[in-house]
Amino acid sequence: MTWANAIIQGVLLGGLYALFACGLSLMFGVMRIINLAHGDLAVLGAFVVWLIATQGHVSPFIATVACLPLMILIGYGLQRTLLSRSLRSGELTPLLTTFGLAIVVQNALLQVFSADVRGLGGLSGLLAVDGWRLGDQLAVPYLGVTILAVAVAVLGGLQLVLQRTAFGREMRATAQDPEAAALVGIPASQVYARATAIAVATAAIAGAFLAIHSTFDPSSGPTQLIFAFEAVVIGGLGSLWGTLAGGVTLGVAQTIGAVIDPQYSILAGHLVFLIVLAGPRGWLVFSRRPRAWQPSGR
Repeated sequence: MTWANAIIQGVLLGGLYALFACGLSLMFGVMRIINLAHGDLAVLGAFVVWLIATQGHVSPFIATVACLPLMILIGYGLQRTLLSRSLRSGELTPLLTTFGLAIVVQNALLQVFSADVRGLGGLSGLLAVDGWRLGDQLAVPYLGVTILAVAVAVLGGLQLVLQRTAFGREMRATAQDPEAAALVGIPASQVYARATAIAVATAAIAGAFLAIHSTFDPSSGPTQLIFAFEAVVIGGLGSLWGTLAGGVTLGVAQTIGAVIDPQYSILAGHLVFLIVLAGPRGWLVFSRRPRAWQPSGR
């Protein structure tokens, strides 16, 4: 029963990792950028949600909805100012730009909110602490199921946007060949800005659930970035459903490692990541265009 519980908890934890990885996968798929500030932007979203929830005395879920327009504007503005300029300077410049942005965001949060640890579990009611009891050692938490459902909804919604809408076709065309897309009237800068806005918004959703699920502080971003990056690589760079599979795989590896020994929890996830990276698929995910952005041929 302990192993069954570990697998269930790992699948649910994987939903949180998939939410963190969603925006990272989207930005890489459209712009071929690995956003090193992704984790810190998610933590920024967590602080905004925490501020709205505590000062406005509202539910964290209402605070998350109120936070999204601000995070969309932040993502749009970042692309139109910092990232658009760095994209014109080669592949290394965006990496350095997002690394610098991560340092700025983290230190700004430290100055404004201090290094105190915060959380929103106490404002979430029974959702954060209760669940379905299926036996003495088997439980399915409400919060974990909610996070997994939101992750599936977000990833499924983005997949539908990519496949069924004009904007999705523009994103796929721009991802495959921005110069050719510009020749047929698709403004690559606008597509990039909208994709970044969506990526930052999904990061904020992940940050909000992190605040409800556990605790966070201004230095939590790099850890979440590592988990998100591992989930993306395990599932395949640029594949949205692969991102969900990668997050679940990482979560299950961590919970099974914790059953063996609590000290092996994080190590087990890293080992799975290294095995995938060292295998024949490892170099493929970095050497070809992401699957999710290829035109459907219709």
